[in-house]
Amino acid sequence: MNVIWIVADTLRRDHIRAYGNNAIRTPALDSLAAKSVRFDNHYAAGFPTMPARADHMTGRWTMSFMGWEPLPESVTTVAQLLASKGFHTAAVVDTPFYLRDGMNYDRGFQTFHMTPGQEGSGAKALQRGYHESQDVRAAWRYESDYNAAQTFTKAMQWLENHYKEDFLLYVDTWDPHEPWDAPSYYAGLYWPDYDGEIIQPVYGKWHEASGFTEEKLRKAHATYCGEVTMVDTWLGFFLQRVENMGLMDRTAIIFTSDHGFYFGEHDGLFGKMVYEKRPDGTFPLLEDWDKLHEGGSWAYSPLYEELIRIPLLIYLPGLSPGIYRHLTSAVDLMPTVLDILHQEIPGFVEGESLLPRVRDPSLPGRDFVISTIPFANPGDPVRSVDNFLRMLAAPTVATITSGDWSLLYSTEAESPELYNLQSDPKQERNIISSRGELAKELHHYLVRFMQDTHVPDHLQKPRLKLHL
Repeated sequence: MNVIWIVADTLRRDHIRAYGNNAIRTPALDSLAAKSVRFDNHYAAGFPTMPARADHMTGRWTMSFMGWEPLPESVTTVAQLLASKGFHTAAVVDTPFYLRDGMNYDRGFQTFHMTPGQEGSGAKALQRGYHESQDVRAAWRYESDYNAAQTFTKAMQWLENHYKEDFLLYVDTWDPHEPWDAPSYYAGLYWPDYDGEIIQPVYGKWHEASGFTEEKLRKAHATYCGEVTMVDTWLGFFLQRVENMGLMDRTAIIFTSDHGFYFGEHDGLFGKMVYEKRPDGTFPLLEDWDKLHEGGSWAYSPLYEELIRIPLLIYLPGLSPGIYRHLTSAVDLMPTVLDILHQEIPGFVEGESLLPRVRDPSLPGRDFVISTIPFANPGDPVRSVDNFLRMLAAPTVATITSGDWSLLYSTEAESPELYNLQSDPKQERNIISSRGELAKELHHYLVRFMQDTHVPDHLQKPRLKLHL
């Protein structure tokens, strides 16, 4: 048995037709879902980009002991474990932070290929000044030159040479992450007469950003949808190659994302975190982004469903498709891979294999899941979003999800929010004032989680109380 594990960054669960969105074209994902077990309540653990990859690689709740940083020498990755057992471990990625600035997320992969180009885009070009990826992007002429296309093509080429071996192939495309600059005909599917404008998110509330309009927000969303369809197109080419090689009978396929994105939900949020406003009350603009890492900071950044409830499809040869409706977490994928490949799951792994649930979707899931930026306190410097150090101006938000309930916990007295996901799936009615006892029960899950995962005392202490 082999495993192909595919990650598409920032792909919202509710932007896939198989999850109920009939307005967006995702035929390849829909076809995969039709022969897979679709997980309906799968949640991010560490947030955002690299904390999620740390969870993937280690099967541990990494937000409890590390931030956005290189993998510590003390942790062991799924690639290391499988390579030691004779599997060919390979990764093909274009997410730009696997190696940059001392990151070591290639650990254990015997073959590791990174496609350049993503850091030459929009904000990255401004943040870093000149970067070699700018030359890569300037040379693009055809759709096949784009990052998602190159990444899936390289993965196909790797399979051509190694499809007869026992392998783990990890494929990670940063698209549909911003900038949303797929070929214009993709955006044109969702915004007729699209003029090619590339809109950068404000990382705040769009209506509070000077000069930003609702039309720009809707156009940005259309370009994002175009990127989703572009990723789906190249995923389709890749999966067809897998089928042509006869691998579907002996290869498990996992598809997921790391987190979603806000496009105006929750009083206008546009981004995935929120920048602290400038002294004049406005958000930093794109032309200021090259200076943010010198003194910018993160404001209160809530983790609602649009960010943390993420897609997960698992295809296993010989098993019937189905739907798994119970709670699962991103940390569960690493032990699932080991289980599929009949490998022992080490004791340090904190995730739970989903293989039994793929075989029997009636099995219960987790009692609760935790989704959070790595634990930190206000005033701490953290790396989030783009690998630059910025200060926290507000406490991080941890979201506790259990059954029909979601608690967005913050140490600030007026910040905790409680929602019933069954009656209020868009999280528009905060009912914490009337359901205080239930909120305390969910908060207790967080306290237990911090104790069980050995969060340092100085990070636990401010989070031991729920202020109502």
